[in-house]
Order: sequence, then C-alpha cells, then structure tokens
Amino acid sequence: MGDSTVKNGKGNGDNDQWGWGSFFEQFFDTTKVSVENHALGGRSSRTFFTEGLWDKVLPGIQTGDYLFIQFGHNDGGPLNTGRARASLKSIGNESETVIMERNGGPETVYTFGHYLRVYIRQAKAKGAYPVVLSPTPSNQWTDGKMNRMTETYTKWAKEVAAQENVPFIDLNDLTAQKCDALGQVKVKELYKDNVHTTRDGALMNGQSVIEGLVALPDFGLQKYIIRK
Repeated sequence: MGDSTVKNGKGNGDNDQWGWGSFFEQFFDTTKVSVENHALGGRSSRTFFTEGLWDKVLPGIQTGDYLFIQFGHNDGGPLNTGRARASLKSIGNESETVIMERNGGPETVYTFGHYLRVYIRQAKAKGAYPVVLSPTPSNQWTDGKMNRMTETYTKWAKEVAAQENVPFIDLNDLTAQKCDALGQVKVKELYKDNVHTTRDGALMNGQSVIEGLVALPDFGLQKYIIRK
C-alpha cells in the first residue's frame, strides 16, 4: 500500500510512468507467493485511511501475509484546503481538528506516525507481518548527491517501525545510493519528473526493496525471493 511511486495510475504504464509494486512479483517464486498492489496515486498516510482504501485492504489480509507500507510523498501541503491530504509532521499522538474546504465539515487530522501505527497494529491483529518503508527518493540533487529525506519521512517511518517492533527498509537511501553511483545525467532517464519513475526506475526501486528484505535478520519472506 502506498502512493503513485508504488502504483502509478492503473498500473499499466500510462505516460511511461510506473510504480515499483507493478513489477514486485517478478522477484518472487509466484508458485508460492502472490503479490497484490493496493497502492493508489496521490494518497497520503492520512487519505489512504480517510478515503476508505484501508477498509478495502484490511478484510483481505490473512494470517501469514506480509504488508508493505510506504507513504510520505503526499503527506505535506495543506490540512483542509485544495487536495487536503497532509498529516501532522510528527509521530506523536497530537491531533488537530480542521474545517474541510470541500464540504464545510470538521475532520480530526493526526500525525504521520499515528496513521502508520493504525496500519501496523491492525495488520498485526490479523496475524500479518507489516514492513515499513521510507519513501522513494525524489530526483533532486545537491552537490552531486541525490537528496535524502533523513530529517523527515525516512526518520519518522524508521522511528515508528522501531516503536512497533516491525522491520524497516530505507528505500529512500538504498535507491539514492544507486542513483549517486549512476550520476545525475543518467538518472534523468529513470524519472519522468521529480518523483515518478519510468519502467527502469521502478525496477530499480523494486530491487532496492529486495535488497532491504535480504538484509533483514531471519525474515520469513526471504525464502521465496528468486536470487538473480
């Protein structure tokens, strides 16, 4: 579950934009593992919940499933105007009630960490294994290095995963390392804009997720990975 960097549009490569979830199954023995991509473009940790998307995912989760959670790209911006999808920039328990521009009604907005905890705890309650990921890196550079989200969504996702005792994969840094090695000019071919990736860019992000999985100690899903 996540945003357009996990599934772009309908997941069929419109405008040559792909999310890494569209290719994730190719890394696994699909005679033993099935991959479902429930991500949706434009969603944040907050709106994936408030729009009822989580309510559609949760009933299908069964004991022994693995749930990958990646948000952050859309968690900024206004709380109650325009697309109104921001979460509070924290992992604490604070909240803020706002009047929504689109309907004039109130909504209580919680922190980025709060929404992640909802997904983690409810998935655990069904016997699933949540995995928290930092967002994919944006194609933005400083002094020849791709920018990381070390002080924001990477940091917060990692802290929540530690608090909830679930695995964390730093997808942001794993892919940024690859991009640093390729160089800014070459990496431009892997992005359609500052955020969305081509097919090759999506495959690169998927490979980063697999590298993160392989590095986890004694993680059950590893035995289904196809080593290439």
